[in-house]
Amino acid sequence: MSSTFSGFSQQGLNFLQQVRIENDKEWFEENRHVYDREILTPFRALVEALSDSMLLIDPQFEIRPAIGKTLSRIHRDTRFSHDKSRYRSRMWLTFKRPSKDWKDAPVYFFELGPDMLRYGLGYYSANKHTMDLFRHTLSRQPDQFLEVAECCRAPFELVGESYKRLLVKEQDPEIATWYNRKSFAVMATDNQVEKLFSPALVDELVIGFQQLEPMYHWLMRVETMKQVDPADL
Repeated sequence: MSSTFSGFSQQGLNFLQQVRIENDKEWFEENRHVYDREILTPFRALVEALSDSMLLIDPQFEIRPAIGKTLSRIHRDTRFSHDKSRYRSRMWLTFKRPSKDWKDAPVYFFELGPDMLRYGLGYYSANKHTMDLFRHTLSRQPDQFLEVAECCRAPFELVGESYKRLLVKEQDPEIATWYNRKSFAVMATDNQVEKLFSPALVDELVIGFQQLEPMYHWLMRVETMKQVDPADL
């Protein structure tokens, strides 16, 4: 049964703030009803409110409003992490094609925490092969890429760690800022958490995600190149 997105609540943000402080299983179980009502329920409604617009960008997007599909888990996997905190104090949704290696594919995202929200498009953690293919497209079609990259204007900014040494000397700085990234995303960050409390959040996200559509399709070209013999590139 679908529901209408009416916004998040201050109670939900307070819950995430308390998660950050407590991070305790007993406390979480006692307050699970707050998580379900004030975090999970509006997140599911937000996915449903965005889905039709996102399918216009890519009909193959996963749109099921479920944890592990479009919604993040609040429980952390601590097996390989020095941080043994049980729970996250942030929650996010994603729109991406179903993939076993989702960290290495382009993804739209929206994330909130106790005192912030952010959204955008990019890689969670692109591997070197993916970035080498991306750099190949920049080398072959720099002017076309810069035209596409115009969509990454405000409110978005390019983020992601860069190599300390330039990979190509005397490269156009506008290309170099993309070319030298180890991985990247284009992201809008906002501390006006009042936006989270309004149904108008849907419109802001739709407008932003549509603005980034040219970059999404460029990155999907990189995905198709993964299926091509390197000798044919």
